[in-house]
Amino acid sequence: MNAIHNLSQLLEKSQCQYQIFDLGRRIQSINQKTFLQVEMGQKPYPFPLQRHAHIAVAYWTEQNQPWIWFLKFPLDERGLLNQSDVGNFLKYVTEAMGAQLGQSLTEEQQQHLADNPYTFTPKDDKMAAFHSLIRAHLNLATSQYYEHAQHYFSGDLGWANWQTVGLQGITDMCARLSDNQNTVAIRKALPQLAKDTQCHPALYVLLGALEHVTLDEKLSQRIAELALEQSQHAQPDLFLLSAYVRALSGGDETQLQAVIEAILAKPELSHAEVLIAIAGRCWSQLTTEARAGKFLLRLAQTDNQNLFNQLFADLVMLPELRMTFLPLLHNTPSPELANALITLQQQTKSGQ
Repeated sequence: MNAIHNLSQLLEKSQCQYQIFDLGRRIQSINQKTFLQVEMGQKPYPFPLQRHAHIAVAYWTEQNQPWIWFLKFPLDERGLLNQSDVGNFLKYVTEAMGAQLGQSLTEEQQQHLADNPYTFTPKDDKMAAFHSLIRAHLNLATSQYYEHAQHYFSGDLGWANWQTVGLQGITDMCARLSDNQNTVAIRKALPQLAKDTQCHPALYVLLGALEHVTLDEKLSQRIAELALEQSQHAQPDLFLLSAYVRALSGGDETQLQAVIEAILAKPELSHAEVLIAIAGRCWSQLTTEARAGKFLLRLAQTDNQNLFNQLFADLVMLPELRMTFLPLLHNTPSPELANALITLQQQTKSGQ
């Protein structure tokens, strides 16, 4: 048997079907060819977060019951995966399981596999969203909370009764937007939840689940309208605005662009939460030099140099943004931004 050097080889040899997902930013699939190139050091990881790759590996046999690994690997300054880290993880796998992945593990095997430095546990909301998405992908049954969530977002239970709705039911609805009029129900529910602050906990959970799915044009438009309305308030709720921005990350590009432009046009909207939402979920809107420069200016105007350093370092690691952000280190017309970039470079050199 030939030696196995990467996860892709192991998964192929196991005769399981599999899919790789990024879990660092939005939950999104990574095609198998790209992931193999990343594993072989031929390409940078496409969606780095804080210089790490946060990966979910889902694999399954004919029964469609998935096994899932949540893995976190450090990246070098070029965004490349260290192949020795992958090799070390493979040792844990083969010691615990051998080369046959599609089998049940004993408790001892599960503990041995889990007891390694490369696994991580996603936050509850992202874990729920991922499980809903993979079960929808494999056409498996929804959770027991699904129908109750459908009744709530249809308005049948009364908007004030959001406490009875389970997180997994909400993520199930968002993972299956095309089923049973789920998109229509959510689109109609959003304004109802938005206008009553007592319902905002349900609104935040719903918007958080929508971050990881593709929205149709009408649902995207509804969220964009609510975001723009919020941005025009005399005293906008900046945390709610940031939640709308995150939810729009899978929406219509033109509508998302209009929201981002409206936010960046007003210094008073440049709260840390809003800027983190743009950087973390809507980075694709920062590929133009003009918008990237405007974003960094608003970031500089927060007078939070640590946040500036962190977001700049994070964004410049994204392959699609690297050649947009790096030139801004040496060419910016704004004194405020220039000062923030100079401080960033000085602190980077001094190791602070």
